[in-house]
Amino acid sequence: MLMNLFFMNWMLSMMFLTMNHPLSLGCILLSQTILISLISSLFYLNFWYSYILFLIMIGGMLIMFIYMTSIASNEKFKLPNKNMLIFIGTSIMFFIMMIMLIDNYFNFISNKNYLNFNQFSFYKNFSLIKFFNYPNFQILILLMAYLLITLIAIVKIINKKKNSLRQFS
Repeated sequence: MLMNLFFMNWMLSMMFLTMNHPLSLGCILLSQTILISLISSLFYLNFWYSYILFLIMIGGMLIMFIYMTSIASNEKFKLPNKNMLIFIGTSIMFFIMMIMLIDNYFNFISNKNYLNFNQFSFYKNFSLIKFFNYPNFQILILLMAYLLITLIAIVKIINKKKNSLRQFS
């Protein structure tokens, strides 16, 4: 499962490089955010880190969407060209083949009892409690202060000009 998520993330990263419209870039970025949230939630015992990551990325993407619609509101969205469609099709086929090969490989190993699943029990020890303990909580407080100062600076910049971002000329 984790390997599939990593491969899907890699495939979306390759597609991200070929896109040129802000709407398609935003869709791929949203998909990657969902995948990274799923991957991080599989590593930790609690899902709070992935929830926070997802909500922060959605908030940032909404702000970027506001900027995009106010600056380039009349730009047409074009479907990808043939080369991009061929690339997407081959990567999806490659992804499906990888899933089938990996599933067959793990089924073969589990049937032969070669794989001991006790070696995967170290994932149970991951928790975010260590993130809030002594050496790391100082970084967390510094990050909170930085975000607060950035928020105040952005509010001050926006309040100086009470007009829209797009110039009407």
